[in-house]
Amino acid sequence: MTGSDAERRATTALARLDALHTGLTQIVLNGGDLAGIADEVARVLGVGVVFTSVDGREWESALPSSARTVLRAADYLDETGRVRVERLGEAGTAVAGGWLSKHRVTAGGTDLARLVCFRPEGRSTSDDVHALERAATVAALLITRQEAVMAVENKYQGDFLRDLLLRHAADPQYIAEHTETFCWDIDRPVVVVVAELDHVPGDEPTSSQQRRQWQQRFSAAWRQVTRGQDPRIACVDFSSEVVTLLPVEPTQSGDGGHAVVGRTVTAVVGDRGGGRRPFSAGVSRVAAGIGDLPAAYGQARRAVEVGRRVNGGGSTTFFDQLGLHRLFALIPDTAQSAAELQAFIRDALGPLAESTSEAADLRRSLQVLLDTNFNVAEAARLQFFHYNTMRYRLTKLERLLGPLSTDPQRRIDAAVALRFLEISP
Repeated sequence: MTGSDAERRATTALARLDALHTGLTQIVLNGGDLAGIADEVARVLGVGVVFTSVDGREWESALPSSARTVLRAADYLDETGRVRVERLGEAGTAVAGGWLSKHRVTAGGTDLARLVCFRPEGRSTSDDVHALERAATVAALLITRQEAVMAVENKYQGDFLRDLLLRHAADPQYIAEHTETFCWDIDRPVVVVVAELDHVPGDEPTSSQQRRQWQQRFSAAWRQVTRGQDPRIACVDFSSEVVTLLPVEPTQSGDGGHAVVGRTVTAVVGDRGGGRRPFSAGVSRVAAGIGDLPAAYGQARRAVEVGRRVNGGGSTTFFDQLGLHRLFALIPDTAQSAAELQAFIRDALGPLAESTSEAADLRRSLQVLLDTNFNVAEAARLQFFHYNTMRYRLTKLERLLGPLSTDPQRRIDAAVALRFLEISP
């Protein structure tokens, strides 16, 4: 290549870069969005473009279906369409004769998004990299502006929905005006879902800013999934929990919304890639209308709390599946009530209420005996004990707690106390 050819090529690349930057700036100034930026970059560079969240959820794109097929075959798209950004190094990677790369979209040292670029043939050039970096900068300006507007909208929506769920808003006209403004449809059969991020054992201490970023990504995932199902679904971030009103079709009301909740939770969880955080969810009974929402919200909050205590993190718990715990949910959450519950547990379980390994071992044997109606042979089989060992344990339990095998009242008290102990703090 002669010197004049190299100069001509450099001049052309610079002109294209400046034209792209000017076009992207105009898109932002004229009120455009990420979709417009993706289209412009794809047109100028002849590539496929996807803007995603930090964990790879697609926001906007200009990516042909043929390119999606290639990326899916190479396992860079999961079954929900999420780009597996965690598999992409900073330098990019070759895919089916083309080149796939990702670029951070940042502002003020904060990760906002990812710009993923796929060139179907050949490797990306340094000119492409410069152009994509400029596109990422312009996208950061747009996202920052959108987040500022969204923060105000979310606070407004959150204040309204919180008032509604706590029975502070009752005027039908007030409710109708706000739901119309938000484009929500809440006066229909719904289940209230409360989702909370779980604490992960072994996590290093994190700053409040980091936790807030996790919460923002979490709530954005719920909004994105529910918006794809029905744009009229109310989904709001309450700072420590995401509250969603999932509609239940009349044909689904018999299953308590299990099907729609299952699909939604599965979509939010995805394949757990990209640094996605685990979460627990609680689901209310079906609320037939607006008047039932406060009670349903209380049920959902109780379900997620009890579900996490009984089943651990990462669980989805339906209020109707709590069994005896549903009755516990009716007990006022006061210091006096908590003290009375603890007293009942101690009276019913005696030494078994202690927090020792021996007490926990005996509680497990007691629960198995209760489950088998004190069939010693069956209880021994379920616990992999010799029959005589189980008989000895029963004798010890009755020495501590009284004649459980022959006294129905003692048996009921012990069974209820064991359930109380599962959810007691």
